[in-house]
Amino acid sequence: MTMPRRRALFVAAVVIVVVAAVALYQVSRMRAPAPPAARLEIFSWWTTGGEEAGLLKLFELYRQQNPGVEIINATVAGGAGFEAKPALKARMLGGDPPDSFQVHMGRELIDTWVVTGYMEPLNDLYAQEGWEQVFPAGVLGLLRHEGSYWSVPVNIHRANVLWYNKRTFEENGWKPPETFDDFFALAEQMRAKGITPLALGDVGIWASVHLFEVVLAGVLGPDAYSGLWTGATDWNGPEVRRALEIMARMLTYVNPDHSALSWDQANDLVIQGRAGMTIMGDWVDADNLAKNFRDSGWAPPPGTRGVFVALSDTFGLPKNAPHRDQAIAWLRLVGSRAGQEAFNPVKGSICARNDCDPALFGPYLQSAMQDWARDRIVPSLAHGAAASESWVALINDVMSAFVSDRDVAKAQAALAKACVDARVCR
Repeated sequence: MTMPRRRALFVAAVVIVVVAAVALYQVSRMRAPAPPAARLEIFSWWTTGGEEAGLLKLFELYRQQNPGVEIINATVAGGAGFEAKPALKARMLGGDPPDSFQVHMGRELIDTWVVTGYMEPLNDLYAQEGWEQVFPAGVLGLLRHEGSYWSVPVNIHRANVLWYNKRTFEENGWKPPETFDDFFALAEQMRAKGITPLALGDVGIWASVHLFEVVLAGVLGPDAYSGLWTGATDWNGPEVRRALEIMARMLTYVNPDHSALSWDQANDLVIQGRAGMTIMGDWVDADNLAKNFRDSGWAPPPGTRGVFVALSDTFGLPKNAPHRDQAIAWLRLVGSRAGQEAFNPVKGSICARNDCDPALFGPYLQSAMQDWARDRIVPSLAHGAAASESWVALINDVMSAFVSDRDVAKAQAALAKACVDARVCR
């Protein structure tokens, strides 16, 4: 082969290789997914039926308002966030915050994240959205610290609700108990019928603390109950001792496998007619709807008629949020009327705003709206409104021991010491 011919063949081979490489590159570009324009990571503990349904409603609205944003649903299962909160702390302390996270209104928000300097103030957002005109003054006060707002409430929950199976009650001619004496008399009748009187699922101890806060509110009344969190009510007093005695007696009527069940599994016992009652927050309403249970009855637990033990789920803006603009758009949505009207009817809560349409809500939630407007509002202990997280942790430890040993004197002394350790009592 002559030299010119070999050179021509070499050039032709090079051209073929280059053309093939370009073609492959173009094909690979056509097949590779386009990178997302932006992301939004939301951290919460909403994983059960109604909780997840409400969260997905918010995601659906967000995608409509912010097309092209990829949502990362960073949930950690566990009622009241008992598993999620430690995971969140590990991320925050490690410099890896989500774009926004679920946090209870009140001491949990302020003491854990605001005083320690992890959050951005939201005053400009409150002014732009006019939220001071649509959130009640009592709610605004629990979101404010040193003149600034630190999170946006998406709902209001009621903690003190006695849920029961209407069919079981009607078949036996029973009525919801008004007093603790009524409760124990009814519990004996249920036990005689082979029905567990009170369903409890405290695989996380928060459920027993939840039950105890309802008993405290029922025994002490709203003023003395609220005084527990300011030091005005003596933890060594006879009312707290009576509440512990009632709690100890109630525990003799619960399902023996309570420490292995979650709150919604305990509610299943009521749905199935195997248990007569459960005392839990109004997220039970969403759980019942998600499970297509239509025979749910509700009433104030003994001693709490006219008292609304309240909590609220809120979302805040952590410092150094990776996708800050998307996080602010999320906060605008959760505080909006459209967002709250889409979320709350399926979540089993009422709006934090005062301008939502009641017709969008079911019978229980409409009754909760009326109670919210007229009842005495007191803060929930188990759900972060009444006490700092460190104080709640001390009370959790006390109740963990009490559920097992039911030693009233020992528990009362430990509760009084916990108040001192929290620097609220002397």
